[in-house]
Amino acid sequence: MNLELLESFGQNYPEEADGTLDCISMALTCTFNRWGTLLAVGCNDGRIVIWDFLTRGIAKIISAHIHPVCSLCWSRDGHKLVSASTDNIVSQWDVLSGDCDQRFRFPSPILKLQYHPRDLDKVLVCPMKSAPVLLTLSDSKHVVLPVDDDSDLNVVAAFDRRGEYIYTGNAKGKILVLKMDTQDLVASFRVTTGTSNTTAIKSIEFARKGSCFLINTADRIIRVYDGREILTCGRDGEPEPMQKLQDLVNRTPWKKCCFSGDGEYIVAGSARQHALYIWEKSIGNLVKILHGTRGELLLDVAWHPVRPIIASISSGVVSIWAQNQVENWSAFAPDFKELDENVEYEERESEFDIEDEDKSEPEQTGADAAEDEEVDVTSVDPIMAFCSSDEELEDYKALLYLPIAPEVEDPEENPFGPPPDAAGQTTPAEDGSAHAGAGEKKQRQPSAEGAPPKKKARTTTIELQGVPSDEVHPLLGVKGDSKSKKKTAGRPKGSKGKEKDSPFRAKVYKGDRGFPLDGEGGGGAKGKVQAEVPGNLGPPSYKQLDVQGLD
Repeated sequence: MNLELLESFGQNYPEEADGTLDCISMALTCTFNRWGTLLAVGCNDGRIVIWDFLTRGIAKIISAHIHPVCSLCWSRDGHKLVSASTDNIVSQWDVLSGDCDQRFRFPSPILKLQYHPRDLDKVLVCPMKSAPVLLTLSDSKHVVLPVDDDSDLNVVAAFDRRGEYIYTGNAKGKILVLKMDTQDLVASFRVTTGTSNTTAIKSIEFARKGSCFLINTADRIIRVYDGREILTCGRDGEPEPMQKLQDLVNRTPWKKCCFSGDGEYIVAGSARQHALYIWEKSIGNLVKILHGTRGELLLDVAWHPVRPIIASISSGVVSIWAQNQVENWSAFAPDFKELDENVEYEERESEFDIEDEDKSEPEQTGADAAEDEEVDVTSVDPIMAFCSSDEELEDYKALLYLPIAPEVEDPEENPFGPPPDAAGQTTPAEDGSAHAGAGEKKQRQPSAEGAPPKKKARTTTIELQGVPSDEVHPLLGVKGDSKSKKKTAGRPKGSKGKEKDSPFRAKVYKGDRGFPLDGEGGGGAKGKVQAEVPGNLGPPSYKQLDVQGLD
């Protein structure tokens, strides 16, 4: 893919809907890898569905958690994925094999996860009602980050673009900038409204290019700052935002905000409806509003790292927004003309001659020079869109795509393959295989049950002082529900929350198990996707928990 040719001279933001990705189960959160080739989607039944974004097909399904997946993040090289579920578990996954490397159990629900942009051993975790935690994966140690006010522990945090600093924000509008390795306070400031009242920080997002970041606050204003100015102002500084973005007409609160891949645009998803607002960062003007289905609530928004494409989630389905591609044949041949009607063509006298007698002799210097020049067809230039400003080369160990083997429905009838009993013996041994084919069903059973072929992931319990353990994740709604939901999680037929399910979900089929980590549920996940999508038979009965805003 030649990214230089994709650069449009006009606007660089999506304009219309470009289809949907249906994960069978309800999607809750999504995130692109660094190149935009794979999209990981966390689902309500605990599975992580990885889509090949170029073919728009499912490349892999990881039966990750028992409870809904609430946050996901790719590692820089694309080989690892960290996920958090609503039962306070954080897991690290090997994307190729689908194995869990290790788990961490937290006392309270996880609001956000983020890999360090450069160091694959560090993960930033934001638990509810707790100071942010910096995990070190190799030795399972953790560091609790300092906060401004111990009584206010509604803290969000984010790494800056290169991971040198960690920015934290609390419910009183105080932003702290901490040095990543020492956790020393480098700079701080307070976000205030016009009347000097403070406002709670809901999220902090950094652009992939440049030093800008945005702060989404409870007063429904998105403030864009320059990170260099923050560091210059130092402690208790008073930096002015570069832009203040808001919906002045409807006073819309924002569910999720992020930058475009080049950092020139900002998209914000409304918390009231499925609507995406796109602003130009440099001027601060609203350039586009994308409206989804009326009555749906937005859950997550992600902008493609290198192209003007946005993925948004509502009602359990991932919607894709892109530019309208108009075929322009003159781009391939400059003298090409589109004709409305037939035109008589007068051919030149020498047009079909083998040798053109009237051709003028070329100048020897230019032609000879071109013949002698050797053209290099072996070396590959790095694609600048994938390189950071402090890097010269791409990461050649990076995982851009997942291999997929074709699904064979009746292996017995395959005349070219090994006999069925031999196939059954050899398949489970292929632990490192990344193929998402018929063998995946057999492979996955031992991993789901924790049998010897795949080593059991180490689980570390993270102890945090003074953090309430009865908190319920915002996705699940009010306190007190969670106990009843956990009890009914493994029933073959739906849990209590089923009666309140949203109307778009198909009925439950008998015989399917509710636990995705079972031998049946986890093992058959891949085959179910392949078999059920063409017939539109609806989702299998994976355990669905109620998600707020989806009924």
